[in-house]
This record gives sequence, C-alpha cells and structure tokens, in this order.
Amino acid sequence: MTGRERLLALLEGRAVDCLPQMPITMMFAGDRLGVKYGKYATDYRVLVDCQVHVAEEFDFDYVSCISDPAREAADCGANVHYFDNQPPAINEQQALLADKSTLRSLNVPDPLGGGRMHDRVKAAELFKQRGGGEKLIEGWIEGPCAEAADLRGINTLMTDFFDDPAFVRDLFDFILEMGRRFAKAQIEAGIDIMGIGDAAASLVGPQIYEEFVLPYEKKMVDAVHEMGAKVRMHICGNIGRILPGIGSLGCDLVDVDYLVPISQARKEMGPEQVLAGNLDPVATLRNGTPESITAAVAECHGQAGAKYVVAAGCEIPRDTPEANVHALRDYARSHRP
Repeated sequence: MTGRERLLALLEGRAVDCLPQMPITMMFAGDRLGVKYGKYATDYRVLVDCQVHVAEEFDFDYVSCISDPAREAADCGANVHYFDNQPPAINEQQALLADKSTLRSLNVPDPLGGGRMHDRVKAAELFKQRGGGEKLIEGWIEGPCAEAADLRGINTLMTDFFDDPAFVRDLFDFILEMGRRFAKAQIEAGIDIMGIGDAAASLVGPQIYEEFVLPYEKKMVDAVHEMGAKVRMHICGNIGRILPGIGSLGCDLVDVDYLVPISQARKEMGPEQVLAGNLDPVATLRNGTPESITAAVAECHGQAGAKYVVAAGCEIPRDTPEANVHALRDYARSHRP
C-alpha cells in the first residue's frame, strides 16, 4: 500500500498492511535539507522540498503544509515577527484586536490574495503535482480558540470569555468564516486531510470549552467534511478535561499530546475514534534510544488498540537523532493494527 492508501484505509475502517505513521515535522524537516526555517515558513517551494525529502527518508505516510500558526493572523494584518532560523511569532503585546472595536472593520482575507495563506495553498498544489497519489497531503487551519488568541492575545481572550461573551462569539464567527474559505482553497488545491490546530483550547475548562469552543470546532469539522476532506484535530497540551467534547466532534483523527495517557483518551472518546500519539517529543523521542522508543510506541499502541497512528505528542524536535525517528518507522512497518 502507498502511504496515502494506508492512512485513508485506517481512517475509513478498512484493512491495512501495517500501522501508518504521521509524525509532525517542521524544523526537523528543514534541518534535514540544511534549510533555514525562515525560508521554510515563507516559501512554499522550500517547504515542499523539505517535506518530500523527510517523508521519503523516514518512510512517513504523509506530507504536510504546516509551518506555523501565524498564516491567517498575518493576512489579517497582525504584527508578526520573522526570524532567520525560527518560526514566525505573533507579537501579542501589539495584538491586532487589542481594541475590540477593530473587529467591526476587519475583513476576511482572501486565501488566494497573495499573502501567507496563499503560500500554503501553493504548497498544497505543488504537493499534488509532485505525486499526490503516494503520500497523504495534509493542509492546516487554525481552530477558533487558537486563532482568537492570535488576534486578541491569549490572556485577554481568557478574560473575554467572562467579561464579553458576545464579543467572543462575534470573533469566533469571523474566524469560522476565515477557516472555511482557507480550508476550501486548500481542499481545491489537492489536500486530503485538514489539520485543525487549536492549542489554546487546552487552557480552558470543560464549561468554557463546551459553551464557546466546541460548537465552533464542530462547525469547522463539519464544513471540512462537507468539502470532501478528512479532519485531524490537534490540540497541544493537557486535554484530559475536554476529551469527551473532542470525541463528539466527529474528527477522523485526533492527536493526543504526551500529557494525557492514550488509555484515557480511548476511554473518554470511545472505541471507534482513531488516535495518534502520544510520545513525549523531548524526553522520549529526542532524548531516548531506539530501544526505549520502540517500547514506548508499543505501550501507546497497546493502549490505543487497532485504531492507532504512530506519532509523537507534538512536533518532532529539530535535533532528534535520526536513529530515533527510524525507530518510529520500524515499529509502524513491523506491526499491524
């Protein structure tokens, strides 16, 4: 089976020849080709070259358009710092929506308008041109809570949930429409699965999550499904308190970070949810040995059961030894679900 066939089969409940592997690589991928990360994040051709190379080198089953969370925010006009060899970073001290009234005059940016969103769409197109049938192609959009934090500032957003819930819903409405347009452009360009990154959602409790965040995540997930793509939900951090809600979203794949045991995710989200993770990216993957990593993946696989994709809890660190990443491949290729 090709990587694309393998992943689609597992996500659709069909038989596969071995476990798929779908680890997130960004800075690690750039370093494998000796590319400065500033170029990786701002030039789709560089990103595609690095992703194709790392996918072939380590036999990953997919390639990804992911680079950083500042694509949408940058095209909205947020203050973004760019670095030579680090990911772009949003300047929350000068948040675009520090003044809430700015939202009324903010227009949803055109994902094909030549900005950073367009650069990601071009990456999807190039992946498709360079052999989209072999590897699953992943696009990426920011989830409602993460993007709201990017535009408003994360600390301010957390107080907005209590001080001005109507504003939060207006902001989430704006982000939902932006996400729909960005997802549509990437899907039409050729992606197979849409990653939705909503890291800030791990910082809210179940009440706030269920009242504010979950309804908008659900609308995003449903919109992507209606457009014909799969959904991978990625929420970094400790999501233990909101696992049942995440499980109700209907995502095809849910990433589980190392702070939450796979066994807990399986219990809370049920037997049918496909899970990925959840090796500690630093303590286990970067600092471990092939033998210890093999044992850790086997433990995750045992807890997750058949519906499992080999991956770390989050991004593979840039200085991870290649032998450790090969250990992921070796386990995946030698085991069936």
